[in-house]
Amino acid sequence: MPDRKLSSRNQAQVAFASALILLSLSGLATYFTIVRLLESEEWVIHTYQVQAALGDIDSTAAMAGRARNGYEATTDANFLKSFDVAVREIPLKLQYLRDLTKDNPEQQRLCQDLEDLTRRRIALFQASVDLEKKAPQDLEGQAALSRSGVPLADQVTAAMQSMRSQEEGLLKSRTARSKRLLHLAIAILVITFILALVFFSIHYKLLRAELDARSQAEHTARDSEESLRRLTVRLLQLQDEERRKFSRELHDSLGQYLAGVKMNLEMLAGNRPSDGVLSEAVELLDQAIIETRTISHLLHPPLLDETGFSSATQWYVEGFAQRSGIQVSLDLPDNVGRLPKPVEIGLFRVLQESLTNVHRHSGSPKADVAVRLLPERVILTVRDYGKGIQPGLLENFSARKASSGVGLAGMRERVRDLGGQLEIQSNLPGTSIRATMPLTGRVASSDSSAA
Repeated sequence: MPDRKLSSRNQAQVAFASALILLSLSGLATYFTIVRLLESEEWVIHTYQVQAALGDIDSTAAMAGRARNGYEATTDANFLKSFDVAVREIPLKLQYLRDLTKDNPEQQRLCQDLEDLTRRRIALFQASVDLEKKAPQDLEGQAALSRSGVPLADQVTAAMQSMRSQEEGLLKSRTARSKRLLHLAIAILVITFILALVFFSIHYKLLRAELDARSQAEHTARDSEESLRRLTVRLLQLQDEERRKFSRELHDSLGQYLAGVKMNLEMLAGNRPSDGVLSEAVELLDQAIIETRTISHLLHPPLLDETGFSSATQWYVEGFAQRSGIQVSLDLPDNVGRLPKPVEIGLFRVLQESLTNVHRHSGSPKADVAVRLLPERVILTVRDYGKGIQPGLLENFSARKASSGVGLAGMRERVRDLGGQLEIQSNLPGTSIRATMPLTGRVASSDSSAA
């Protein structure tokens, strides 16, 4: 059974650890997927930036061409200023495009071609403007320059289209790769999540089985403890019954026989007054009768059945003080009356056992016995002033262990069976035992007196 529990526990731990590992792997997969997606987003932005840069170069060149045409048509200086601004911006925009594509050799080659073509085209624009300044009437020269610029414009457009196509191709490949990574990450997440759920369910089932087994073991232990407690209480009841029978047999049978022998010996001693042996035999027999009566009363005092707990307690405390030499003070209410019979027997046995422990173990010169009678319960307290109870014995008693002592365990089970509570406190000095029992079906004092 222990090996089985250990194996089940190990399996649960393995399942839990596996689930944690899978969740960690899914977390890593998610992290790397997010990183890849962010990189892909950056490439998308980079493509748009390149396309925007190409558009800016194209629009700036077109603006330079329009300014040149406007200047040729009107010779307005404002068009010349616009042309100069566009010419100055084009190299800056070409440099920005070169910086954007520096990680791509193919794009760098195309960017170099675009830069050369754009410079040649701007040079034609500048030549046309200069020609307009020097010879405004040279229409043939302007036409020649315009015809030379047409193939350059087509080449510039082709170079820009090549760069755009290159960026779109890269964007498609990178987007497709990002999608594959995303799908792979989703698949990994789903699989690991499902496996983690499976391992967690296995861990839960194994843990539930272990808890059920532990609960069953605890239930079995409680049943065994309850059975043992009932057996202990039954043994105490049988012990009380046997004590009552044995006490009655001692008093009614052996006591009567001893009394008869004593009468005969006294008659014989009366006829022979000089015989000292008979007188000694009568004295010894008288002591035997007294001892038999004492043993009978200690086993089960008749006063307990006839007049109740109060009278039996007074008789027992007085006899205990005479036999042990321990000074015992008794605080007993006047109106105790008759208590329920099980309560009277239980209180008396607790008193007997407590005073016996005081005599055997405490070494105390005195003891206090107090009885408090409340409407719903009765409290018996026995206090000594000796060396006190051992800490280990007190801990075992509080934990209800078997090593707490047979006498203490018997008192506890007897009081518990009657619905009461037994408390032991280690005072300085001495020990205090307190038994609290509920009163159910208490017999009134007047009814017991009438009886």
